[in-house]
Amino acid sequence: MTSLFFYGTLRHVPLLEIVLGREAGEITFSSAQLADHAILSVVEGPFPCIMPQPGTVAEGLFVTGLTADDIARLNFYEGSFAYDLREMTLVDGRRAQVYFSRAGLWTTKGAWSLVDWQAEWGALSCFAATEVMDYYGRYSVDQVARMFPMIRTRAAAMVNARRSRHGAGTLGGRVQIERIDRVYTNYFALNEYHLRHERFDGTMTDVLERAVFVASDAALVLPYDPVRDRVMVVEQCRMGPMARGDRAVWQFEPIAGRVDPGETPEDAAHREAREEANIALQSLEKVAEVYASPGDSTEFFFIYVGLADLPDHAPGVSGLESEDEDIKSHLLSFDALMDLVDTLQAANAPLVTAAYWLARHRDRLRLGNSGATP
Repeated sequence: MTSLFFYGTLRHVPLLEIVLGREAGEITFSSAQLADHAILSVVEGPFPCIMPQPGTVAEGLFVTGLTADDIARLNFYEGSFAYDLREMTLVDGRRAQVYFSRAGLWTTKGAWSLVDWQAEWGALSCFAATEVMDYYGRYSVDQVARMFPMIRTRAAAMVNARRSRHGAGTLGGRVQIERIDRVYTNYFALNEYHLRHERFDGTMTDVLERAVFVASDAALVLPYDPVRDRVMVVEQCRMGPMARGDRAVWQFEPIAGRVDPGETPEDAAHREAREEANIALQSLEKVAEVYASPGDSTEFFFIYVGLADLPDHAPGVSGLESEDEDIKSHLLSFDALMDLVDTLQAANAPLVTAAYWLARHRDRLRLGNSGATP
């Protein structure tokens, strides 16, 4: 049996339960302190590291009676963040293993607060840890580390889902998930659910198998200049039309991108406008918050019309080189946009949605009564 001293996110008991794969009642833990060490925030992520600092005391959790499998699970989880175990003596004389980051790996920025982390990142970290630990015994630590940015993005979408404003249907019935098989994961993921759900007559279905495409939330914005009465659309090579065999692989669409962890959809819309089209949005008008295809995908869209100054020289080719983006922007008059929609030349659902919304609200926007989100 082994004892560990946790000073960071694993002091959050729900997260510790997920990593160890057992409930808190089965885990023996108590408060403890490590002298001459400080718990510091890390610039590169919402997690801490511990560093020698004479005269300070690090508060933590002493967990004892850990099995070899417990340690293997912990090493798998912590290994994704490049932490290694080192034996230390606590203030009360107890010996414990402590996870220390590798030298020079992280940039510190002051004291770290467990309470603040729990409020902002606790739920997201638990969702991410659930996916990470499902790969225990299937993938290496290095493989999980490479996938982790998208694991966190998928976890952020699950946090956003808890805050959804849209209403439910009439049933709101019971769902019993028997198991989830993570069939594929990389940038996106594919999960197979084995579940039973309540019918409208009150009975439960047999166990059903349903595949779900797991993606991040996305912010999409159609820039609109109410003075010049025109919009900006972007064009790039798209895998959906390519895989379907569509004759038009390059298509017009709104500016779009995923909502990163810790970022609001509005922040993402502003950021993507700068990255994909090199423009600054003055304000945002909310168009819709919708699932792209609720029958088989988690992908969720936050769609906006963004008020902007769109002079003749605004279009160009933009995008992040780090993401291999090659994006060309175009200006269309409002009438040209609606002709595109009316003649079924617009094959992008968010573009069509934003166009119809704009048609309904255009007069108000042109009068300057936006009631917009900055």
